[in-house]
Parts: sequence; C-alpha cells; structure tokens
Amino acid sequence: MANEKKTERIVYSHFEQFKDVIHIEEQASDNAKIDKLLKTASKKGTGKGRPEFIITYNKNADLLIVIECKAEITKHESPNRDKFAEFAVDGVLLYASYLSKEFDVLAIAVSGETKQHLKVSHFLHLKNERKATEIFGDKLLSAQDYLDGYLKSPEKFRQDYNTLLEFTKKLNEKLHTYKILESQRSLLISCILIALEDDAFRKSYTLKNTPKSLADFLTKTVSEKLEEANISGKKLENLNMQFGFIKTDTSLSTKDKVLKELIDEIDENINQFIKTHEYFDVLGQLYIEFLRYANSDKGLGIVLTPPHITELFAELAQVNKNSIAYDNCTGTGGFLISAMKKMIEDAKGDKSKEAEIKSKQLIGVEYQAHIFALAVSNMYIHQDGKTNIMNGSCFDEEIIKEVKDRKPTVGFLNPPYKSDKKTDTDELEFIFNNLESLVDGGTCVAIVPMQSALATGGKVLEYKKKLLDNHTLEAVLSMPDELFFNSKVGVVSCVMVFTAHKPHPKHKETYFGYYKNDGFVKRKIQGRIDAYGRWDAIKEKWISHFLNKKEEIGFSVNQIIIAEDEWCAEAYIKPDYSKITTIDFENNVFNYICVLIKYKIIDIDKNLTKEPVLNQNSQFDFNNWKSYNLTELFDIKKGERLTKYDRLTDEENIPLITASSENNGIVDFISRFDFEDSKIIFENKITVDMFFNVFYQPFEYFSDDNVHTLIPKFNDNPYINLFLVTLFKSYVLKYNYGRQVRLHRLEKEKIFIPSKNGKPDFIFMENFIKSIMYSSMIKQ
Repeated sequence: MANEKKTERIVYSHFEQFKDVIHIEEQASDNAKIDKLLKTASKKGTGKGRPEFIITYNKNADLLIVIECKAEITKHESPNRDKFAEFAVDGVLLYASYLSKEFDVLAIAVSGETKQHLKVSHFLHLKNERKATEIFGDKLLSAQDYLDGYLKSPEKFRQDYNTLLEFTKKLNEKLHTYKILESQRSLLISCILIALEDDAFRKSYTLKNTPKSLADFLTKTVSEKLEEANISGKKLENLNMQFGFIKTDTSLSTKDKVLKELIDEIDENINQFIKTHEYFDVLGQLYIEFLRYANSDKGLGIVLTPPHITELFAELAQVNKNSIAYDNCTGTGGFLISAMKKMIEDAKGDKSKEAEIKSKQLIGVEYQAHIFALAVSNMYIHQDGKTNIMNGSCFDEEIIKEVKDRKPTVGFLNPPYKSDKKTDTDELEFIFNNLESLVDGGTCVAIVPMQSALATGGKVLEYKKKLLDNHTLEAVLSMPDELFFNSKVGVVSCVMVFTAHKPHPKHKETYFGYYKNDGFVKRKIQGRIDAYGRWDAIKEKWISHFLNKKEEIGFSVNQIIIAEDEWCAEAYIKPDYSKITTIDFENNVFNYICVLIKYKIIDIDKNLTKEPVLNQNSQFDFNNWKSYNLTELFDIKKGERLTKYDRLTDEENIPLITASSENNGIVDFISRFDFEDSKIIFENKITVDMFFNVFYQPFEYFSDDNVHTLIPKFNDNPYINLFLVTLFKSYVLKYNYGRQVRLHRLEKEKIFIPSKNGKPDFIFMENFIKSIMYSSMIKQ
C-alpha cells in the first residue's frame, strides 16, 4: 500500500542538510503573510491550504519554496492539472497561485517512495505573474542551487528588468525636478556606481556633513579608482572633466540630502541589479531610457543597440575565450560587455583566463567624450578592459595602428546613422574600417540602416563594391522594424556579417534571413520588451538557421549576389503559400463584397446571399503550380501625383486610391474634371501600394504616385483577380517602410500560380473563387 509519509521523509531529509540557509515548516507557517495567503487555498475548494513543506530563505525574503508530495508516481500530474487534491503538480501549482500574490514561488512536486524512483517537477511562479513556468530539471537540488537558479533565470531577469525600468522612470522624473540635463544623468549614475565599488566610500559617504563635501568626495573617489585601474594622462583628465559637473551643480552640491538620497537609491535599485545580472549594459539602457523623454542626441546619430541584439551578435560571431573583440563605434560598450559575457562563460571558471580576457581581449573606440566616459564607467563596473577603450576617431591612423597591433579576431559595430547624406561618413565606411583592423578570416558583425543594403547606385554602391572586393559577405539579416523604438528612432535596420580580408567569391551564396519578429512588444512605461518570454526560443532559431545556412520558405534563403543587388532577405524570399487557406480566400471575397455594398455597386436588399456560384470543393495541388514573372502577366503603371491645388470642381465621383491597408485604399473622392489629358483613370484593375497592400478595384479610379496598377495581359475577370489578390497578400512580408514597392522591384517580382500545360490555369482560379461563399454576389 502506498505510503505518502515515505515521500515526505525523503524530501525532508534532503532539505534538512541545508538548514543553515533555509527554514523548513510543515503544512502551516508562522509567517503571518504566508498563513493569510493559504487561508483559502484548500485543494478541495474550501478551507485552508496545507502544503507538505513551506521553505523560506534566511537571507532572501522574496523567494518561497512550496512542496507537495504523493506516494504514487501515477499521481504526479493530471492531463489538465486541475485535480488539486489527487495530483502533486496540480496541488503545488494551486498553492503557488495563491502565494505568488506576495512572493516569488518555487513550486516543487515530488512523487515516489524511494530515492531511486523519485519523480520531481519544478515550476517558478513570480510575484503577480499570471502563470508558472517550468524550471530546473527532474532532480532535487541544493538550497543554494535553487536560489542561484532563481536569481539567474530569464523569468527573474525580466521581472527585475521591468522593476529597473520602473525605477528609472521615477529616477528620471526626480532628476528632471533637480534640473540635471538628460545627457548628464547617466554620467551621474555611472560616477555613483564606480564610487560604490570602493569600500571606504561606501562606509563613510553618509557621514559627510554638507552636500558640497559629499560631491567632492564622490568625484575624488572616482578619479582615484580610475587611476588605480591604470587610466591616466589625457584620458583621466577627460573623465574628470565629464564628471566635474557634479561638484558645481546647484541641486547636487548645495541642496541638503539630494545627492545622498540618490546614492542610496542607486545602490539599492541599480547596483543590486548589476550584481545579480552580470554583464548587462545597464548604463546603456539607462541612457536610452533618459533620452526617451528628450532625445537630444538623435541628431548626432546615436542609436544604442538593444541588449538582446548585442548578445545575438556575440552568438553570431561565435565568440569564445580566445576571441579578441573590437568595436570601433563603442557607444556605452554594449557589444563588448556581451562579448565579454560569452568569453567568461567559455573560460569555465579559469580565473587567470578571465583576467586576461578583461585586460587584453576587449578593444573599443568612441569619438564623443561624454559617451566615452559612460563606456569606461561601464567597463569599470564590470571590472573588465577599461584601459582598452580609446577616445578618438576610429579613422585616425594612430588608433588604427594600435588596434591592429592587438590583432582583433571579431568586430562589432552600430555606426552613427547619417543625418546629412552629403557630409556625414557613410555607415559602410565604418564597416570597412572595422574589417581592415581585423586579422585575416576575422568576423565582423554590423547593424546598419536598411538603405545601405538596398543601394544599387551612387556613392553607397561604390562602398558595396569595395567591401566585396576585399571581404566576404556571409549573411544579411533583416531586423524588426521598430527595433530602436526605445531610442525614439524609426530607422529600419539590417545586420551584415563579413569575413575579413577574403574577397567575396563570384559563385558564393550569401545567407539572407527575415529576422523581423523577435517576440518583443511595446508597453507604455517599459517601452519595447520581451513581455511573454519568447525571445530565447526565437534567438535559438535565428542562430541555428544562420550557422547552418538553413533555408525556410518565408524566413530564409541563400542567394548569389553582386554589389548592384539589394542585400536583404525581402528581395529573395518566397512567400509561404502553405499558410494560405480557403478561409483567406473567403475573407478576401467577403471584404470585396463589403466594398461593393458600401459604395452601392450592388443593392444589399436584392442581392445579399452567401451562396457560391459553384457547389464544388476545389483543392490546391501545388505540384501543378508554376512561377511566373509578374511582367509576363501584367503591364505595370505607376500612379500620378494629384495635389489639392489640382481640384477644379466640387463634384466628386472618382475614388482616389493611395497607400492604405483599409477601405480598398480609398481615401477620398475627386472629380473627373480634376484631370488633365495626361492623367489616367483606371477601371477594374488590381492596385499595389508602396507597402504591398493589394486590392481589386471594381470601378473607375485614380491612383496617386504611392500606388501601382497591374494591367493584365490575359482575359481577366473579378474571380481571377480576387484569386490573385489573395495570393499577393502573402507578399506583404517582402515590403515595408525600409523597402517600399518601386517599379523596378515589381518588375523583378515573381508569382507562383496554378498552371496547366505550361500556361497559367485561369479556369481553375475562376472556378475556385466561384466555389467560395458569397461569390454569387461578385459583380461581373
């Protein structure tokens, strides 16, 4: 007969050995808060919840462990996890749902009567989260391992990061009231974080009697700490100058308790985050957050890379403990910190190697003095290569020589984005500069505006030729459109990966990835964040496809390219027709009928019916489909500009089509007399706007210069056009704000359609739409 007490004894004896760091209670707790939360948590629906064990940590009041035991392994977990009294997993998750209102809860379900046949499941339910996530493995761990795993978990990081952002917003508002400039706020915080590394400062800053003496003590401590780190001469003078405002700022140096309270809050909220989550570009994120409210540096082209992308770069470059990383546009040091994290992990606890990584294997150049100060501070806080950050131009010959002497093997960069195309240095010049400093065969990963990849003429084309003449383009990855949302910059970007000093082979295929969905969403306070924890799985797919050059319809493709080509996935990927269903055709027909009704082309009282024209089941057989150039099927005409000054009469009866995803692209009605003889009115044609929103227009219309009209070279009808429009809608992934529809792009486009005897099977297309609901309402 099963005996649950045996299971409980095994669990208790396991945790009993860690009583120096934890406190174990059985079925009830002396903690009033825990006791109150369990009062209505009974597994039977009424009464008090009584888990087998409740474990608290002596030095961490945030985490609670709750354990539920069952003797029989068959009673470990039910299919729907809703048999709370009968199954261990079900019951412990119920308790966690109650306790997580006030605590972070590690829920452990244990079943079995012997150590050898014990079944264990772990779930982490963070405070105020909707549900628990599985964590750890299927074995009981030590109390310290549980604590460390919890603190380092992605779920805990997201929670702590969101808390950090909330604190940053409040801190930003406070610094605003103190009239501290946005560009100085991150410098103030970095100065405080460096000072807090000093034991003497930490112990005595509260003893300073005046704001002036505390400000002097803070800046003096930082100067001494930087000097101890072998930062001297002009570099130290520059840093002292950047931090010097603290000694003269009215609020910081004269108002009682202002600076002291800031130090206290930064130690508690920011310094603790850094200690828990090492190798994260905190100062960079603070800089972004502060400038979200007044991005005065946008005109200087500063667009700091989000941390999940800096970590992606280290993975793409396959950074290891022997890599030497170089960033010629260092910013706050985000790429170098992510590279260092990867290197340290690969060192696997070898302290001498870690010291070598931090002192010799991280190189940076930053032009702007205040950003340079942040980079050095960031490196100091992470105790790494602070002396290898240079303040100057990466194009300076002395700096180039010094970098080359260090023999960097991987290069990273997010160059300043041009605000003046005539005078600013082109982004591709920065890539070439980085590559020229790398060893032969080194890897360079850069993120640049999509326009750099799309250029097929002019000065940028010459830079593309120069790059391919000297280096190999391994991959281009299209990034999410709103990647830099938190920096209040709307640039669409892509990542380029090069191999240094190996000219691009004529017949080499470059990998192109459509990496547009990173799982992040926008939130009012936090900005763009990984709210649902999707990034880790997405990142694994991105890296795997890149490393293996794996092709996937609608996601990635390998393509031979030359400089004159567009370097982006959108130009080459094929739409994924496998995702198109009959429902898509039905929705398209229904929306079309709505347009007919809205503009009174059909009489709803007389003609409304769901009936199809043909009662038959039409199925796709892609084996009989074929790819055709768009120009084989259509002539393509671009619309014309029509301004409000062209209006001649008040009579408005011609739809005006422009770029829009709604209402068939109709934004207005204009008069036939608005047109000169040269302007064209189309009728019963397919329109494609600049973002590839596609509609069939069942009437006369005028389209502006954001729209192209497809004029068929075959005998068309509404049924065929609606079939084609449904297919075209899957092409929208190929066009966006960064790569808009242009005539030369449409002329290169292909469409995959039903074919018979080597020719388009228009009869199939027509009959397929005729078999769709509402098709009998389609106007011929």
